[in-house]
Amino acid sequence: MDEQHFFTLIAEELSLRWSQVKNTVDLLDAENTVPFIARYRKEVTGSLDEEQIRAIQERIRYLRNLEERRQAILKSIEEQGKLTPELEERIHAAARLQELEDLYLPYKPKRRTRATMAREKGLEPLAQLILAQEILSGDPLVYAQAYVDAEKGVESPEEALAGARDICAETVAEEARIRQTIRELTLARGFLTSAARDPENCQEYEIYKQFSEPVRTIPPHRILAINRGERENFLRVEVEAPEAELVLAIEAACITQPRSIFTGELRQAIADAYHRLLAPAIEREIRAQLSDKADDHAINIFAQNLRALLMQPPLRGRIILGIDPGFRTGCKIAAIDQTGKYLEGTTIYPHEPQRRWEEAKETIFEFIEDYRIDIIAIGNGTASRETEKLAAEVIAACSRPVQYVIVNEAGASVYSASPVAKKEFPELEASLRGNISIARRLLDPLSELVKIDPKSIGVGLYQHDVDQIRLAESLDQVVESCVNNVGVDLNTASASLLQYVSGINSRVAENIVKYREEKGRFDSRDELKAVKGVGENAFIQAAGFLRLPESEHFFDRTAVHPESYGAAEKLLQELGLTIAQVQENGKLVSRQLKKSRRPLAELAQRCGCGQETLLDIIASLEKPNRDPRDEMPKPILRSDVLSMEDLSEGMVLKGTVRNVVDFGAFVDIGVKEDGLVHLSRMAKKFIKHPLDVVKVGDVIEVKVISIDRERHRIGLSMVLD
Repeated sequence: MDEQHFFTLIAEELSLRWSQVKNTVDLLDAENTVPFIARYRKEVTGSLDEEQIRAIQERIRYLRNLEERRQAILKSIEEQGKLTPELEERIHAAARLQELEDLYLPYKPKRRTRATMAREKGLEPLAQLILAQEILSGDPLVYAQAYVDAEKGVESPEEALAGARDICAETVAEEARIRQTIRELTLARGFLTSAARDPENCQEYEIYKQFSEPVRTIPPHRILAINRGERENFLRVEVEAPEAELVLAIEAACITQPRSIFTGELRQAIADAYHRLLAPAIEREIRAQLSDKADDHAINIFAQNLRALLMQPPLRGRIILGIDPGFRTGCKIAAIDQTGKYLEGTTIYPHEPQRRWEEAKETIFEFIEDYRIDIIAIGNGTASRETEKLAAEVIAACSRPVQYVIVNEAGASVYSASPVAKKEFPELEASLRGNISIARRLLDPLSELVKIDPKSIGVGLYQHDVDQIRLAESLDQVVESCVNNVGVDLNTASASLLQYVSGINSRVAENIVKYREEKGRFDSRDELKAVKGVGENAFIQAAGFLRLPESEHFFDRTAVHPESYGAAEKLLQELGLTIAQVQENGKLVSRQLKKSRRPLAELAQRCGCGQETLLDIIASLEKPNRDPRDEMPKPILRSDVLSMEDLSEGMVLKGTVRNVVDFGAFVDIGVKEDGLVHLSRMAKKFIKHPLDVVKVGDVIEVKVISIDRERHRIGLSMVLD
């Protein structure tokens, strides 16, 4: 199967044009990144977005691996001298890896089995007689007598028939069409079941101690929970299938002459083939398939939550006091300025066991006065709500406006002990770095969170149970997408942020920071070429995503790619505008374009670029400093404290979505525990998944519908009337 056929298959599957697929694959093969292709090669791909490009990337990778495996299988069978024209045709027709492996199974080198030992005893011809079903009269034992050979270990006709049945069982179990039939029937009729190993000690797996659900309908989060329970040795798990029905299905496929004297032997072999060989193998396959499906789902949810978290709006221009709360070890506080620069930090002990409440208040008050603090960012971990009360008391006594906000601190401790943190703050202990991270992730979430392993950010479900390689790849793609979507200031970005820019790896990112330290600020994008490791291709990939807000060259401040500077200049000439005019008022571009009434196609031709590129140039010139995060809801800033005791059913409050899972969303409404909006309470109409309605960081109105103070649970509803 050649590449042209791959392009046709992918185009049909994704409802795209053949040329879109072919051109996209060519760009990927030339080592162009997905963000670069999506943003700066729209004419080539037909304006495919990142999701479509990644779908093509994933599918071409699968098909190429499939073809590579196909050729290896053909070669192996041919070397064995067993490649028939019919088998070769079936192998070439296989469209999935599973089909290929089923066809290869009878020819695959394997360890010694009961069947191979029977063959060594010379029982293959007897097995062929049983499978052929051509002998209609006589006694099977008489035919088996001819294969009795004490030297080979066959002592009786009964032993000969038993060995022949072993060969028949393996032959039946390795037949591709039979395996596919059993696989499909098990998927359609089977149940995933679990039982407690110790019913008195199920811990959090109580609902799975006697559980059964159809394989075809069991949701991903239950699969992951059951897998974890099995891995932790609390549960026994298996796939139960209608054995009698499946054995009959195999008999229907294998028994062509029921009057054969060997029909009874064949039935025994078929039953053995199912119970000893097929059922365990198919169960393993289905469990793996279910786990893969659940992994894909969980990884997708995590990726969507991570994207929403990274794309939360920055609170620019604020001086922030970050507090990493704690009891015994105290609360670590740190002030940062409007640029994220660390100013000062210390430790206060307002809670148990020291209870130096007034002293802690005085320290915070001094920080507010000395550094003109605008916002207090409090981590949402241990002692968070107790510290919130402390902050509210301080704010009430302040003469200037100060507010506080609860910040998701997941991953702050991971950052504290990381090489990145050590390099940033070598003079500080690890415990005094997390508070800086908490403050900075309010100032600019994206710039700070890229320093932390995405798995540690805490917006997933079962993230430690899924395939870690696939999870890491998916989350890296999300971070890369977000960073390039927002754009990066070349003169201020950390190496942690720069390494996610299209075309830049961690080594080059370090070189860029080192160049800045030695040579000073970059004056132009073109100067990036002087950095070690930035070749022509890397420059092309990266340049458009790097910004220089203070550059004398106006286009260097925008998302216009250097390769399109000429087109941008020509556009302004055609519209009778100067760069100075556009700098002062970017909306002049659209106004002049509308006033001129010139067709876009004609203008694009005059500018020497495609229409899609021209539209992007216009958008970039209109809003050179546009940040897509600014369109997202801002975090809720508070000045007073709400406790669980203050809640009553029917209350309507504003809250921030902290996490989205399959069954609902957890919402911070300003009390110690996050409330849960169940999927059924998210809208008046049916919705398939919570992510269809909300995402992490959304600010929503919710109604309190239940309060369980003993179990610290709050039920919320987004349906207010």
